[in-house]
Amino acid sequence: MSVDVTNETVWNIDPEVFSQLGVWVMSQMRVSIQSDLTILFVDPDPIAQLHERWMNLQGPTDVMSFPMDELRPGDGSTEMEGVLGDIVICPWVARQQALAAGHSTMQEMMLLTIHGILHLLGYDHVTPEQERQMFGLQRQLLLTYMAVRQVDVPPATLPSGARDMLAEYDAGHARSGAAGRTDDAHHQ
Repeated sequence: MSVDVTNETVWNIDPEVFSQLGVWVMSQMRVSIQSDLTILFVDPDPIAQLHERWMNLQGPTDVMSFPMDELRPGDGSTEMEGVLGDIVICPWVARQQALAAGHSTMQEMMLLTIHGILHLLGYDHVTPEQERQMFGLQRQLLLTYMAVRQVDVPPATLPSGARDMLAEYDAGHARSGAAGRTDDAHHQ
């Protein structure tokens, strides 16, 4: 099982945290150890472009998932094998949501990683029942992972003096009337 983590932002993010989390969640969901996952951290503009292209929605979002082999969770007797897909996360939006939810940006990005993996495995939150099931499962997975993990998770931080890319995005798009952001991983 491989989880490739790429950070294209100025944020200091420990890729090993997300690699280990991805492997753990895939194993909990009975996805084969032969499966692959990519996690990409990007700034507001690239995720806004993806958001508009693939969802026809304007503005940056927190997380987007791009499935490859349409894998589903294993049923206990079989494990699904293949390329799970790609998850794209915007730390800038994650930070904003973390502040609103009262937890760290790192915890938010870990939640978004789980949320993205569940989307790759076919979960969705269109109906209230789907939302209860998916959000309950992502919360359970995150809490269980944090409980079994023996070391503290290093925080995601910005270098001192880093520009606020989300504020810059919003300011640049407010002039054109295109500002607006949707948050996909809703909190409970």
